[in-house]
Amino acid sequence: MDMGFELNPYDPCVANKMIDGKQCTVVWYVDDNKISHVDPQVVTDVITAIEKHFGKMTVTRGRHHKFLGMDITFNSNGTVSILMEEYLKGVIEFFGEPISSSASSAAGKGLLNINPDSPAVAPQERVDLYGSIVPKLLHVALRARPDILPAVAFLCTRLSDPREQDWNKLRRLLQYINGTISLPRILGGGTLTRLKTWVDASYAVHPDFKSHTGGAVSLGLGAFMCKSQKQKLNTKSSTEAELVGASDFLPATIWVKMFMEAQGYPITVNDFAQDNESAMKLELNGRASAGQKSRHINIRHFFITDRVKTEGLNIIHCPTEEMLADFFTKPLQGALFRKFRDVILGHKPLSSLSVPVTSLREERVGRDDDETQTLMRTGTLMENAENAEKHSEAVGRTGKDLIPEASWSRVQFRSMILITF
Repeated sequence: MDMGFELNPYDPCVANKMIDGKQCTVVWYVDDNKISHVDPQVVTDVITAIEKHFGKMTVTRGRHHKFLGMDITFNSNGTVSILMEEYLKGVIEFFGEPISSSASSAAGKGLLNINPDSPAVAPQERVDLYGSIVPKLLHVALRARPDILPAVAFLCTRLSDPREQDWNKLRRLLQYINGTISLPRILGGGTLTRLKTWVDASYAVHPDFKSHTGGAVSLGLGAFMCKSQKQKLNTKSSTEAELVGASDFLPATIWVKMFMEAQGYPITVNDFAQDNESAMKLELNGRASAGQKSRHINIRHFFITDRVKTEGLNIIHCPTEEMLADFFTKPLQGALFRKFRDVILGHKPLSSLSVPVTSLREERVGRDDDETQTLMRTGTLMENAENAEKHSEAVGRTGKDLIPEASWSRVQFRSMILITF
């Protein structure tokens, strides 16, 4: 602060200062720092000023940097690539069992199924190994490989009592990673003023009939903020599950908007995409659209109605086959898995979501055959028409047409360095 920098009020680890008419940004994590400005000499001057307070530092310049196991490359086309290949190789080696084959997806269709008859992982060394590898994979999923986030999110819920079934799911995940270990995450933006969020929920997919929320946020290329989480309460319809999911994820969208505006990039378009029109009606109109089957929904979920007005939020309808957040609500397979994965990782543009895939029904839902037989034998697999009921209170569309994909202009990243104390 002695140097005239001002903290971003929405992230105290980010500071900015206008120097020679251009913004200089300093961000830090523990004892590591990143400084960016269009003029390399300004960066040098900031380094010199910091060293007067903290002594000599190790400095790296250029487009390629290593940080917390990540290989970060700032590409000439204005995008950034994040790769954790060496880190993942270490995780696979640490697993101890041969991982020579590969899997076509991060998890099988039965990812969320729990077999109570599956034996506990033993001996204790394997339990400890499970408890060490899963957090390592969570570190990777949140930084470089969001395509493994749904599988890792479930495995995290099994840390207190891992079973052989969970061990096999971990092995399957490592097989997928082994076959895609060189897959980078690519992020980019356009004007940095257009924000798009996708939120979805899979209704009653857990053994206790709780639903699962998925969310993703993008500024143009790749999803930089993703979520895959079991909902904390039981809901009575798919509409309510979607409303709970939107309510839980919306604060992330609001935070991004506020953070970007504090950085000098006001959000002019803020789209919030969902595929359940009944939920959209409730969010846009609040109690005015609540019928007898939805009056029990807690009023706290209707804060979305207020945020639509105060935050300039556009609630828009997104066809299910283009719902990017669906990737984080269930273990997709085949062409649909690859389609969404490529968009999330930034390998394909958002416009590719409109390209249809074949065998959609088989790839979106279902159970692994072996787990289905087990559930049938134990009586766990039930047909429950009441829990599968679809809410149908909305009449017609919301009146908001699908917004065509923007033609994102290219943004060049500022010259950058990483500093290690």
